[in-house]
Amino acid sequence: MKTTILLLLLFYTLLQAQMLEGKKVFETYCWGCHHQSAVAFGPSFTQIASKRTQEEIEAYILDPKAMYKAFGHKRSVMPKLNLSDNERAMIAHYILSFKKER
Repeated sequence: MKTTILLLLLFYTLLQAQMLEGKKVFETYCWGCHHQSAVAFGPSFTQIASKRTQEEIEAYILDPKAMYKAFGHKRSVMPKLNLSDNERAMIAHYILSFKKER
């Protein structure tokens, strides 16, 4: 029982740490155009999370000019960001944390 509780606590702590790292990367690269729940220059994370998967978000961050038509946009002003695979994954995970349960 103690082992199970410790493992759950460890898992929760790791998830929280990853979320904080994702928020930090978001604040560094994304916050100028995207906000968590309000529309800024770009769509809010709530809007993005309601429409996209982890893989789609990462693909769009990797190469927005190649992906905008596939997403049904007429244009994209999002710059291509030189982020590591881990940074893209953290941002996508952070964005998806704003998905509202239906």
